[in-house]
Amino acid sequence: MGQIRLILRERRWIWSLGLLAAAGCTATALVFAPGFMSPDSLSQYQQATGRTPLTDWHPPVLSLLWRALIAVTGTFASLAVLQAVVLWGSLWVIACCVRELTGSRPGSLAVLAAGAAPHVLTFAGVVWKDVHMAYALLAACAAALTGLCLRKARPGTPWLPGARWALLGAGVLFLSYAVLVRKNAVLAAVPVFVLLVLALWPRPGRRVWLVSAAALAAGLAVPTAVISLAARPVETSQVSQVFLDDLLHVLSTDELRSAPVPPDLRERLVTSAEDCRRAGALSDAYWACYRRSPRGLAPDAAGIRALWTEEMPRHLPGYLAYRTQVFAKLLFEPTYQYHAGISDNDLGLRPANTRLAATLETYVGGAVRDLPLLFAGWFWLTVALVLAARPGRGPLALPVRALGVSSAAYILGYFPIVPVSDYRYVYWPAIAGTLALLLRWLERAVPPAAPGRAPARAARSEPGGAVPDPA
Repeated sequence: MGQIRLILRERRWIWSLGLLAAAGCTATALVFAPGFMSPDSLSQYQQATGRTPLTDWHPPVLSLLWRALIAVTGTFASLAVLQAVVLWGSLWVIACCVRELTGSRPGSLAVLAAGAAPHVLTFAGVVWKDVHMAYALLAACAAALTGLCLRKARPGTPWLPGARWALLGAGVLFLSYAVLVRKNAVLAAVPVFVLLVLALWPRPGRRVWLVSAAALAAGLAVPTAVISLAARPVETSQVSQVFLDDLLHVLSTDELRSAPVPPDLRERLVTSAEDCRRAGALSDAYWACYRRSPRGLAPDAAGIRALWTEEMPRHLPGYLAYRTQVFAKLLFEPTYQYHAGISDNDLGLRPANTRLAATLETYVGGAVRDLPLLFAGWFWLTVALVLAARPGRGPLALPVRALGVSSAAYILGYFPIVPVSDYRYVYWPAIAGTLALLLRWLERAVPPAAPGRAPARAARSEPGGAVPDPA
């Protein structure tokens, strides 16, 4: 009877966490309804609804997903609701795993409460590829932590192999979407992929690694090919924006005037460089100073890339100095910590709950003023590096280290490509760092003998902190 009562209490706690997560999800959807949108979001909305042609300036997978949701639900607000569901659903799964692995009810509550932290909630309903990437990675981490819980199943359990492969499939699906929706997410996704495999199979053999890697490769290649062949997005050469920034801010105006490129491109480069210097635009030159075309940078892409390839090796000190300056602004002078409502548009799109949105703005704005570390790139980079090096020795050390490596790799990967100093580029490291800090704290703060949690105690007493695997 005592064991039955214990099981019932555990189930009630899990469902209580589920109710709290559902409340958080509902509140998030209401505050952000019908979804906050910047000019980037509005552009993707127009592509999703067929008002403008599909382009690859932003990865078209987001617009296509939005189009599908609109077709199924009949409302464009469904994408913001989906974001809230993935965020709070992932946190609920992770909270349940924390309870299972550590026996800590306060710890599981702390994980769930992270969703309401100002540096996490700020973009929860903003339709951005950065948000989609972050939540997809978080969902993959939830699948990995569920794999850690599976290790407590008895040997020979008939559903165990199937559950592992199902979790691998779910994790790979989320990781693939993260990379498809933001190309540089690959730097953050690889450590999470390794976490996923090692959490499901403590000592994976060559076959497991090959099958898992092949599944991830297929999850990236197949959708990319289908989108390219079926949707045929207009090519815009968005990556040339990085090369353009380097050329306009590293080369002098005289060097641009003698650049070996077509005369019309040479004229545009010189004019843009002069305009950028007059405006004090340190980066993001395409939007600040360049004469744009409906096809983005595609018409000039070949000339820009050829000139960059020829000139940057000759100006390596200047290139490194410029990139260091821009990267330092991302780390120490982040901006845009909150996007208020929906940008001005002629589509009739307006926030549904202006008072709730104003309340959220007060909440986030106060945190930016009083707790600036939560929005500082250098802080989350430091947290990531420390946790990657010192993840602890208990059952949560594996996810702590993976989250640290993922965050550090993602932030450092912005050194050669960062366009502007924007907090959304640090959004995933902020979420991952918050979760990793909680997990690291739980390993140190949870009592070694939690009543009624014998399996967890046995796992924590294993030499070196390893969790025994019945398989």
